[in-house]
Amino acid sequence: MSASHASERPGIAGPAADAALADATAAAPGGMATAKDIVGILLAAGRGARFDPAGARNKLLQALPGGEPVAAASARALLAAVPRVVAVVRPEDCATASLLHGMGCEVVACAEAGKGMAASLVCGVQHAQHAEGWLIALADMPFVRPATMTALVREIRQGGEAAIAAPMHDGERGNPVAFGRAHLPALLALQGDQGARSILKNNPVNELAVVDPGILQDIDTPSDIK
Repeated sequence: MSASHASERPGIAGPAADAALADATAAAPGGMATAKDIVGILLAAGRGARFDPAGARNKLLQALPGGEPVAAASARALLAAVPRVVAVVRPEDCATASLLHGMGCEVVACAEAGKGMAASLVCGVQHAQHAEGWLIALADMPFVRPATMTALVREIRQGGEAAIAAPMHDGERGNPVAFGRAHLPALLALQGDQGARSILKNNPVNELAVVDPGILQDIDTPSDIK
């Protein structure tokens, strides 16, 4: 089934959904990562209400001009930068879970995703809490270049446990953002829909200048797919 056809369904319910999500999460190794690993966290649990208020189309499964689904493009860039990616999805979103699992992501269903972005972020970091650090990326930002992801990972590896690295383009800070291991308690304590903004506000941030407008481009409405 094509991405466009799959996304026309608001979600699969019942035993079929449970089985599909179980298949997608079966390979998760329980959150263990080897020393020095930076783990990618792909936040893919938003409802995309502005993209389609009726909820009939999942924006993460919409095809980009080249034909690749939005979430797949975001995952591909992240997988190019880190050896392990944990993708956080809504429990009922079997289609996105299956797509990302097929690409090699560990898929985690976040039961509290409806509480806001922080809940999904906490879910992903908790699953990979033994990592040396985390690169937090958004599944609706498919235009970020893999080189940008790689540069952020390098900054965290060189900067130590307390490091935070964020990309800058034309004087504006964007996503994804990388955190060293010292920020684990703060990441796990996040609440609401502001993501990790409070951590960025209260800590030094290594702002990495990149020639990558993709760090500022998300898919918010249908017109953003171009």
